[in-house]
Amino acid sequence: MRLFDEVSQIGLIPNTVTYTTLIGGLYLSGRDLDAKELFKEMSAFGQPLDIMTYSTILCGLCNHGNQDEALELFQAMKDDELVPNIICYSIIIDCMCKSGRIEDAREVFSGLPEKGLHPTVFTYTTIVNLLCKGRLLNEAYDLFRKMEDHGCLPNSCSYNTIIKGFLLNKDTSKAMQLLDEMVIRGFSADASTVEMILNMSSDDFLRRFVDSH
Repeated sequence: MRLFDEVSQIGLIPNTVTYTTLIGGLYLSGRDLDAKELFKEMSAFGQPLDIMTYSTILCGLCNHGNQDEALELFQAMKDDELVPNIICYSIIIDCMCKSGRIEDAREVFSGLPEKGLHPTVFTYTTIVNLLCKGRLLNEAYDLFRKMEDHGCLPNSCSYNTIIKGFLLNKDTSKAMQLLDEMVIRGFSADASTVEMILNMSSDDFLRRFVDSH
């Protein structure tokens, strides 16, 4: 921020990229109030807001628990006739999930193809997690499989998410199948998945997990 202030003091006008980078940095360092103030300043000085600016602020708001503000900003973005990209939609779907707007999240996700947008691995994993928490395991598993059919390979986070969903719902057989598949693909269980396995699994399942790892 000191360099930003010095640039302003010598008469140079920060551009959209400068503002967006600093806002993102402030959110990452936990200074969300400073990020909001800088965004207000950016708007007051007439700097144009581009897709990167919006996605940076949407992500910051969502990650800091300001889901309602993020949803309002997303609407303002569309009102300004700026077309959201898949990154913006992925963030807003995650935001809806975190704020309990489950059906809204599913509706936005299902409408992506009509907008010519392809879900990313983050988008898919967000919805898979949503379905697992709602105990809709068959739907979650079907969507998990459709990822690859649609050219989006699941990553470590995707596998851990759905495995934890099956563990949470006591389906250790399907969880073990996915654990084996994950290891074959070069991924490993994260700390929270391992903790669930240690806390919830039978001796036989735990033995199989240890042998496979």
